[in-house]
Amino acid sequence: MAAPTEADLQAAASLLEEALVGQDWTLVTAESSTAGLIGHAITMVPGASRYYLGGVIAYSNLAKEVELGVPAEIIATHGAVSPEVAAAMAEGVRSRFDADLGLSVTGIAGPDGGGADKPTGLHYVAVCRRGHPARVERHVFPHDRDGNKAAAALAALTLAKRELDAG
Repeated sequence: MAAPTEADLQAAASLLEEALVGQDWTLVTAESSTAGLIGHAITMVPGASRYYLGGVIAYSNLAKEVELGVPAEIIATHGAVSPEVAAAMAEGVRSRFDADLGLSVTGIAGPDGGGADKPTGLHYVAVCRRGHPARVERHVFPHDRDGNKAAAALAALTLAKRELDAG
């Protein structure tokens, strides 16, 4: 399986755009391991300012706590790469921007940093819709650093689109 290309990301962002505009919803992002790649993909689509309010690159634990309101206890207990942190990131960014949908990703892009419990390529993506708890997915990607980042960004965009389709 090849890593997603920029064209793949743009195509996924276009599908998400159609769904967001169709429902008149707003979106915000909180990115750790992808470091802004999701926001980049979204803004490759002309007219993104109609629905994309912005994003936070929360690469460090401190940024996750200060900018997104992720409790330090959650990070200390579960680690920065965990479903709990991904959920808190999505909920925090959605709430802080007062958006309809919050989207987040945290992971280990590589080439190092992984271990037995949390391998290189592990990512958690989460989406939080206003009035609902976050939904989190776990992925382990087999690519190099750039490929893992692209795969995580694509997984997040796809998750957000599925959330919109679910109504």
